[in-house]
Amino acid sequence: MRNAKILIGLVAAGLLTAGCGSTGSSSDSSGGGAAQKAMPVAIDGPQEGVRKRGEDNLKVTPAPELSAPFIQKVEHRLRESVLLTAKVAGETSAKCPNSVTQKAGAVSQCVVTYEGAEIPYEVKIGDSYKEGSSIISYNSTAKTGLLVGKVVYDALNERYGSESGTTHASKLACEEIPAAKAVDFNSDTGYKCQYWSKHANNGKGGYDTLRVTTGPTGGIGFEMVK
Repeated sequence: MRNAKILIGLVAAGLLTAGCGSTGSSSDSSGGGAAQKAMPVAIDGPQEGVRKRGEDNLKVTPAPELSAPFIQKVEHRLRESVLLTAKVAGETSAKCPNSVTQKAGAVSQCVVTYEGAEIPYEVKIGDSYKEGSSIISYNSTAKTGLLVGKVVYDALNERYGSESGTTHASKLACEEIPAAKAVDFNSDTGYKCQYWSKHANNGKGGYDTLRVTTGPTGGIGFEMVK
């Protein structure tokens, strides 16, 4: 989740989150880029532990008490935000080195880690905040994307696997992708996957190669290597 708007009650109000990022879409094209060597990680079905749409969000427990300091509530929410992005349970931490400035429109810097990957976040207090208010509205924005190997493998299977309805692809595989890595939004991650197609190699059959990309909100996509 790249952006989240949070309301926090300092005394008795609970946490309310509004607005979630969306996963990017995969692109499909046909044509060249046929490689004849199988990549090392074979993908033969859905990946265990990857959260699916409609399933409960991953949680960080225990949650802070309602009377806990505001900074603890923010850091806890940031850890849950990165888990929502990751879609796979993992070790998280969050730190806002200079705390979070509680003034209308103030922007503070935080760093959230997931399985060792560091994701910078900005936390902006709502412009309507009144000093001393028991309710604080803020937005949190991830400044880089998060690449999770299992999620890439699962996305490839969802797009091209036997249950996808695609009939021209088989023998799905990828390069070895880290469990977690910070990556730019809307970019080529530098990793590749492939599938076997009878149409590849000028109709002789072979592997079509796919670039693993990220969209503007960090969603995983695949682009055919020409």
